[in-house]
Amino acid sequence: MQRPEVVVAAIIFNVKREVLLCKSAKWNNKYVVPGGHVEIGETLEEALIREVKEETNLEVYDVSLVALKESIQEDLEKKNERGVSAQRHYIVFDYVCQTKDTHVTLNHEASDYVWCALSEVFSYDLDPYTYTFFKAYRDDHSTFKKVIIYNA
Repeated sequence: MQRPEVVVAAIIFNVKREVLLCKSAKWNNKYVVPGGHVEIGETLEEALIREVKEETNLEVYDVSLVALKESIQEDLEKKNERGVSAQRHYIVFDYVCQTKDTHVTLNHEASDYVWCALSEVFSYDLDPYTYTFFKAYRDDHSTFKKVIIYNA
């Protein structure tokens, strides 16, 4: 039986108040933020810290929840025995955090990165999930809010 996949993602601010965007072939060469799956036995924040470190080599702190997203979509790469596309079901916890570093070492998941002002983020070719994440953050700067965005 398939189950929903629990995922974390992070808007990362550096000491200049710039945010990190990573260009990823995995996401159609669009800009995204670091993140990934939560492993068994990890807290959400532990998973976020680990994923950011693995993907960027950045240490992060002051982790705060921004939004909870849920997405149910077709997985066009996987088909069942009748040739029907399988479904992917993600539950995504979106966070904002800080880093003292500006030097990024990317792993295989991204080909390029940029630090930019928050006001410039929407001028980049963002993945739809990343766009929605930044929009939720921009529209309400609370440190914790109860937002569920379905099929973002």
